[in-house]
Amino acid sequence: QDYYGKELQKSEDLKTNACITSARPLPKLVRDALELIHEEVVARYYGCGLVIPECLSSCRILDLGSGSGRDCYLLSQLVGEQGHVTGIDMTEGQVRHRSGAAPLPPSSPLTLFPPSCQVEVAKKHIAYHMDKFGYRKPNVEFFHGYMEKLGDAGLADESYDIVISNCVISLAPDKRAVLQEAFRVLKPGGEMYFSDIYASQRLSETIQKHRVLWGECLAGALYWRDLYSIAEEVGFSPPCLVTASPITIGNKELEGIVGDCRFVSATYRLFKVPGGSWAGPGQVIYNGRIVGHERELVFDANFTFKEGEVVDVDAEMAAILQSSRFAEEFLIRAGGANAAALQGHCC
Repeated sequence: QDYYGKELQKSEDLKTNACITSARPLPKLVRDALELIHEEVVARYYGCGLVIPECLSSCRILDLGSGSGRDCYLLSQLVGEQGHVTGIDMTEGQVRHRSGAAPLPPSSPLTLFPPSCQVEVAKKHIAYHMDKFGYRKPNVEFFHGYMEKLGDAGLADESYDIVISNCVISLAPDKRAVLQEAFRVLKPGGEMYFSDIYASQRLSETIQKHRVLWGECLAGALYWRDLYSIAEEVGFSPPCLVTASPITIGNKELEGIVGDCRFVSATYRLFKVPGGSWAGPGQVIYNGRIVGHERELVFDANFTFKEGEVVDVDAEMAAILQSSRFAEEFLIRAGGANAAALQGHCC
């Protein structure tokens, strides 16, 4: 709260590239949507990846650690007026500049706006964005709260199709509680699609207690293997790695503290696959109907589905596609090419 609420005023204040890294270029659909977002919302954005999955029309999405609301307003356009986006964030306040610091330059967008809570920044621009998007009623809402305790904000079981987060789970002391809550609020077949920071080893107590490294998302980074064990304990399918890119620190003092530990910014997708969804490996054919991904769908680092092409998948991927919102976008069949096709269903 203190680091993001008082010390950081814009992404240039960060001391590493942990929260400004994106491993893949922005699709045109996303670039166009960004053009319509208010400059204050964009200026207060701190994220480590692109958490905009595919096939979003009419979905209900929850953004954990929504901050000023940039990703929420992006998703608001992509889910459409019939969809809905909820943002939740813990930051209490945001001041113009910290005591003793030089004032922001006149060219900074933040000099135009008074100090305010991140959630309040997001809330105050709802009407602006709904007008920009041409919506008759808002399809976004924002809450102040904690991602480990979503029930305190009134978020019900099995109420969302997708949960996203952008470089915030590394700021949570109890990461298992975050994943458990995400699993609880997801519908059967729902997805958690999130970017975060991961470490090459478990971190020492010195690193974990370092204030700046914590604020920069490094001191709270999970050892990457622990993500897999926590996801399994909670009930998710095995994590699907989408993208990963190395993090550079660029600060000699901080480099000395982390030593030989290495960090990456990575995007993963986890699915809440209902039991008995699929019994074994299969073959799938993508129909090419997802907007912006008509020719091919890059699902993760292992699977790219080209329109009309038969792809062999393991039992885990077959279960994910058959039980999730992607079911209507694929022809899915068991075993070989002559097996009977199974009809998918939409979550």
